[in-house]
Amino acid sequence: MSRIPARTSRTPLKPPSTPTRARLGTPSTPSQRAPISRSSTPTKQSNTEEVEKKAGLSIKEAIALRRAEAKKAQTAAESRGLDDFGSLEDALPTTTQPADDDDLLGRLPLRETIEKSRSTGSLNLATRSLACLPSALFEIHLNVTPNPLKSVPNEPRLPEAEPRRGGKRDAPAWFEAQDLTVLKAGNNDIAEIQHEISMFGSLKVLDLHKNKIISLPKTIADLSFLNTLDLSHNGLTEVPENLWSLPELTTLNLSHNQLTSLCFSAPFASSKSRTGPNSYASTDFFAPAVVRSATPLPKLLTLDVSHNQIQSSAVDLSIPDSIVKINFSGNPVGHSAALLRKLATLPRLKELLFEKSEIGNDSIQSELFPSPPFPALKILDLSETGVTLDAVSAFSAMKQEISHDFSLEPPADGVARILVGKRVLKEAWEIELERRTQERSQKGSGFSEWDVPEPTTRSPPPNETSRRPPPRQGIVSKKEAAKEPWEIEAEQGLFTEGARRRARALAAQAQAQSENSVITAAARIDTAPAAQEPTPTSTTSSINNSKYYSQKTDSLTLPASSPAPKVPGHSRAFSVASPASSSGMTSSRGSQDITLPAPTLPLSIIVAQPFASTLKVLVLSNRRLDRCFLVPSIPSCASPYLPNLEELNLEGCNLEDQVAISIAPPSELTSLSGTATPPRSSEPILPTIAKLFPSLRTLNLSFNRLSDGQLSQENLLELLLQTSNRAGLRHLRLRGNKLSELTGFQKLAEMFKGNRDVFEWKLEELDLRDNEVGKLPPELGLLPLDVFLVDGNTFRVPQRRIWEREGTKGLLSWLRGRLE
Repeated sequence: MSRIPARTSRTPLKPPSTPTRARLGTPSTPSQRAPISRSSTPTKQSNTEEVEKKAGLSIKEAIALRRAEAKKAQTAAESRGLDDFGSLEDALPTTTQPADDDDLLGRLPLRETIEKSRSTGSLNLATRSLACLPSALFEIHLNVTPNPLKSVPNEPRLPEAEPRRGGKRDAPAWFEAQDLTVLKAGNNDIAEIQHEISMFGSLKVLDLHKNKIISLPKTIADLSFLNTLDLSHNGLTEVPENLWSLPELTTLNLSHNQLTSLCFSAPFASSKSRTGPNSYASTDFFAPAVVRSATPLPKLLTLDVSHNQIQSSAVDLSIPDSIVKINFSGNPVGHSAALLRKLATLPRLKELLFEKSEIGNDSIQSELFPSPPFPALKILDLSETGVTLDAVSAFSAMKQEISHDFSLEPPADGVARILVGKRVLKEAWEIELERRTQERSQKGSGFSEWDVPEPTTRSPPPNETSRRPPPRQGIVSKKEAAKEPWEIEAEQGLFTEGARRRARALAAQAQAQSENSVITAAARIDTAPAAQEPTPTSTTSSINNSKYYSQKTDSLTLPASSPAPKVPGHSRAFSVASPASSSGMTSSRGSQDITLPAPTLPLSIIVAQPFASTLKVLVLSNRRLDRCFLVPSIPSCASPYLPNLEELNLEGCNLEDQVAISIAPPSELTSLSGTATPPRSSEPILPTIAKLFPSLRTLNLSFNRLSDGQLSQENLLELLLQTSNRAGLRHLRLRGNKLSELTGFQKLAEMFKGNRDVFEWKLEELDLRDNEVGKLPPELGLLPLDVFLVDGNTFRVPQRRIWEREGTKGLLSWLRGRLE
């Protein structure tokens, strides 16, 4: 009987040249296999939990970060003494990875990344465990060797990059090199910045967040063209004085530091004699001129100083008038009457945040505020502070309507949201439910709890009238409360699928009977000797029918019309229109109400209805009989015809880039048979819709015949962006059209380069499915979209698995990666 040797817990030794462990992510050191000491176990576990809590990371990035943490643990284990090993096996020597090994995120080596930025002007050094900005950055771009830093006296030299095939490298020529404009070095271990940073005079974006910086060099204020500076999550106690004199800075983030004051006017204390718009700080003839502003940060739009140690008495009141958003959350602000009085005079201030700051009612004094205060304010966050709801009544003199609802939705135009008390975020449907409940209670308060019962609709037989006793005086019945739709369905037994099918069958039978009656009425009209044609009055009463207009949802749904003879369908062979919509297209003219208008958009008739001022949803799907817009006139900048219309559905109407416009007032409309029609003109469809419906939030143009000519940058700017006259589109659905290029969206995405906060942009959903798009431009990754649908197009890159695995966020992240 042979003996099988027992398996030991020790793994066999491998030669140091075996590289498979680090590649496959298997533990190659004792620190990765098992915890060595009790103190190291919770540290590793907490780091793992921290990585799992980061919802913004993809699966690939989370795995890479865990491997990076394991690599740091390996380095820390190698630096321990002999007494820290638990066993002899733990003391065995292990292989170490070279310093210039392949990056865990698949990025180029550090030197190659720096050299590549010479041709692009953009350099991303984030999340590379850097102790300082590499000296190679200054040597490659400026041919200057910076002085050694005190925090990193012996900086390791970066290895030379390996030559490409053929012995040549693709380094840019001298005439192809560009000045560095974007430098991102966030999420590193940088504690000190070289003063030679000022030699990058063309820098526009400098990102140093999540580092260990305690102080900044004074020369950082010499970056005259800087417009975005992010120094958040560091240990700064002060900033250089000349930082407040940067002439082009628009976004400044100093949150999560240890600042105690904001000295806006510090660089101007000794230079009051300046009269020009700018001044030059350089006095040396050969030194480059440094442009400084004559006022504190004249172009600043966003200032974030949250989670510092700033008190209101240490805030200089020379706050720039150009500021739009300022954040003081998480600071011990204290008594701040003077600060609030200054902020109330800023003409462009829209968001003012004091969440979880130590501020009380003594800071809000109505007699000290100007009249009206905060002329452009939209959000004033005083949540989780000492301010009460009674104290904010001092802002009643504001010209905006005041709301106190906690919601993720931005406030409407002309509404200022003042948040007081504990923050409890509510969805839009919750706010609407509370509003309707309050209205119902207020309406019921005008009547008594008991009301006289309404008579029944069934009339009693004649013989029962005399026998019924007269109603007794003083006896009343309880008024029936309004019921929600789900309560009505529960009472009717419609919670099961079988009950719903029976209800749909009964509704279809009733509709068929009504259609038969309409056909019979139409036949009688045709056989009459002198039948009169339907008038606009009959059309108006037909649209106002409850079969088309729903008062509960403020929606109007006109039925589909039959297509014109020999009208071609959609040009795409694989367009996936729903069967319900397809059946609506083939319905006959006789199966509809003969008094309904034939045009796709009969706006002249709709605006004459009593519900025109409150209409929110207009559904015009599959109306192809007369593909034109019947409108009173196209407004230039006047008030819209449907002021509250938020959703327009024109799916399957076979509309093209140019749409026929018939301009005629309702009084001049003749018969609907087409014997006399107003003169028509041709207009582009997207600008026309933008002019007719400026309050539109959702536009559905799926399964039409739109081409790339309509998606120009000018048309998209007019349709999508929010202005003083337009609310800004949030949902744009262009599924199943003839789109092949996305040049308009590509140019539109350039607005987000270096500026992720475009206040006029409101678009959240973009549906481009089932088109002929052959290439997705990488610039689309800059668009801040929540839903981006691209299925059913002809492009091969990126592959489908990218958005199927990680959704819209993964697709946009992949496109942004193609830009770097």
